[in-house]
Parts: sequence; C-alpha cells; structure tokens
Amino acid sequence: MRTLRYWFRLTIAFISRFKLLLFFGVLAGFFLFIILRFFIPRMVQSSTERIGITGRFHTEDLPEEVLNLVGQGLTTINENGEVVGALSEYWESNKEGTIWTFKIKNGLTWHDGTEVNASTINYSFKDVEIEKPDEYTIVFKLQSPFSPFPSAVAKPVFKKGFIGTGEWQINNISLAGEYVESITLVKKGLKKIYYFYPTEDLAKLAFKLGKVDILEDLLDPQEFEKWKNVTIKSSVNPTRYVAVFFNNDSDPFKGSKEMRQALSYAIDKKKLSENRAISPINPNSWAFNPQVKKYDYDREHALEILNDLGKEIIENTNIKLVTTPVLLEIAETIEKDWEAIGIDTTVQVSSAIPNEFQAFLAIYDIPKDPDQYAIWHSTQIANGTNISKFSNPRIDKLLEDGRLESNTEERKKIYLDFQRFLLEEAPAIFLYHPLSYTIIRK
Repeated sequence: MRTLRYWFRLTIAFISRFKLLLFFGVLAGFFLFIILRFFIPRMVQSSTERIGITGRFHTEDLPEEVLNLVGQGLTTINENGEVVGALSEYWESNKEGTIWTFKIKNGLTWHDGTEVNASTINYSFKDVEIEKPDEYTIVFKLQSPFSPFPSAVAKPVFKKGFIGTGEWQINNISLAGEYVESITLVKKGLKKIYYFYPTEDLAKLAFKLGKVDILEDLLDPQEFEKWKNVTIKSSVNPTRYVAVFFNNDSDPFKGSKEMRQALSYAIDKKKLSENRAISPINPNSWAFNPQVKKYDYDREHALEILNDLGKEIIENTNIKLVTTPVLLEIAETIEKDWEAIGIDTTVQVSSAIPNEFQAFLAIYDIPKDPDQYAIWHSTQIANGTNISKFSNPRIDKLLEDGRLESNTEERKKIYLDFQRFLLEEAPAIFLYHPLSYTIIRK
C-alpha cells in the first residue's frame, strides 16, 4: 500500500521536474484573472451608453430623439423642413385639403415580426375621423382644411407595448410616479439607457456622481470646461431661438411698434452670439425668408425713434425683463443696452413662464412646419400659446391662408410675407440660435 511519504516524494519530484512549466502556468492564470476581472466588465460597459437628458416626460411625449430611434411615422421631416415618406409610400388629399389618404409600404414589419399594415397603425387626433378601407390604406377626414397635416403624422407610431419599426427596441421603461425616470433601448448587443432629470442642474449632478456618462442637449457647459476627463461637443441648434417676447397688450408696447423697434435696435446682438436669429422660422426651412428687417445694432437710430415718441414717454417707461436662470447673463447685457438709451430696466429671474410680464427673455422651440398659427394668431391669446398676446389682422389672415393652401410654392409665398410683416411689427426681438452641448466622459 502506498504511503503518504510516497505521494509527498512524488509531488516534490513532479514540481522539481516541471517547475518552469508550473511557474508560467500560474503566471498565465494570474494574468487571465486580471483580464477577466477588469477588462471584460469594461468591454461590456463600453457597449452600454448611459445618457442624461433634461426634461420631464410622460410615456406619450418622450423626446423626439428617443422616439425616432425606436419607431417611424407615416412621414418624416428632413433638415429642410420638407415632409417625405417613412412608413407611407405616398399620400394625397382632396382639393379642399380635408381628406388625406396615405398608402403604406409593403414588406414592413414591427419588432415582434408582425406586418405593418393599416390595422396595426393607430393614430388619434381630435376631431379627425379615421378610416381603413383596405390593408394598406389609411384615410384621415378632417372637419376643416389643414395643409400641414402630413407633418402631423411624422410622429413615430407604435403597437401596444411600445413595439416600433426602428433600429432600436425598447427593453425597459422605469417610471417615477407619472413621469418616465429612464428608458432602455437595445440593438444587436448594444444598449442605450436614457435618464431624465427635471432640471439641468440635476442632470449635471448625475454626471458628476457617475450615474450617466453622456449629457445631451446641455445649454451651459461651463463647469465642465476644466475637466480633463471629458469631451465637450457643441453645435448650433437652428430648431430653437432666443428671443425677447413683448407683452403687446400692455404699456409701453401696446399699440406702439415704434417702442418695440427702438428696443430691438438698441440691443447689440453680435455681442450675444454670432448665430443670429432674424425670424421665427428655422433658417434651414424651405419657407425661411432672409429678406426681413434684421434690426442690426443701431443705437443712434434707436434714440431717434425714442425722441420722436417724446421725452415724457421715455422718462415714464420702466421695463421689467423676466428671464430664466440660464439666460440671466444675456438679460443683464440687454438691461445695459436699454439703460444706455435711457430706458429704465429691471431684470427678474423666473423658473417658468410668468403669467404677467412686460418683456420675457426665453428659448423657444421652432415648429418643424412653418405653420405658426398657435404662436402668433390672435385667437390663441386666450389659450396661452400666443404668449406675446400679439394681435394683427394681416398676420392672422396670412396664418389662416397658410393652413388652407396645399400648393408648396404658394404656401412659401404666404410664409415669406408672414415673416416680413411680422418683423415689421416687432412683437418680439429675435436674438440668436443657441448652442447645444454634449458632454462625454472619456
């Protein structure tokens, strides 16, 4: 019977004979452990993007950039504001523009493998009757003509359970009460997790704490500019503008476009940004009019207009300029420019659109279609979307005509005139298109 001493000697002999092989084996095992322990998790993590976005959203109004990854609409809108087909192959309307018929492309499938057809596409619009005469046709019957309707069906559509047709699929949605806290998208082993924060400060805090590695659509990146482990990317956002909206139903602006024009000429807009905004319509849009009154900085002309109004008006004018915290520095610059022409000005900070104001400095999202009925038509004052309380019969008529005209070239003429006459009335001062920043952890 073999004794314990035998096995001990055998082990010693084996180690002595194969000591180099054993040494390198242990060394290789150690390095393999390091690779498995540290590098593999990092490779897995690198396939996951954790993105922070500012804003509070419900499931039905998630950010467009997220929805467009997951789904498509019957149409889509390109960078020039033109409506082109997406799920639909083509569309047409009756002469009056009250009936819109969309033909769905063949061969499209949802993420669950089922076919995209009329019965699986569900849109819901107020006062719109929807018919589906066959498997690939959807008909929308409107109560009144609305030429921008094809842009209304550019919003991505989903089957129940957020099943879409895009490159990415929704893997999970996390709610905090009625709001979406995060949403996880997946695609071929890749993952994007979007976290939503009610304020930009909270989004920045999440980045600092390491909860997210990317911040998108940031307005103020200053506190990250000295960080060595981040990359900051910036781009001009032509889909927004920064503007001073006057309350055109209160003194000193009611019935006095001269006062509004004087204040516009008095602002040195190049000092605020190089990316001038001269119109409420996206400069890349097919309907944009570059031939409008631009109100370039002209302090002397501003003083001439004010002198024509009279010394008493100037002395009795006190403007309260309300703005958001992120635009405070811009507001203070405007305050100095207005004080320089003798207009007493006070800056006040508000985190929301005030119910009452004389002048309000804010960032505004430009609609994709040039239709701006909700923003400038006098009937929209009561529901609050016409925040400047602007009322002008000529502008009203142009906005109404723009909704009725289905011919693109004729619509373009209408909106060129709309911009020209709106800028002449100066219900707001269009300043610049803001920069949008993306912060990426290296």
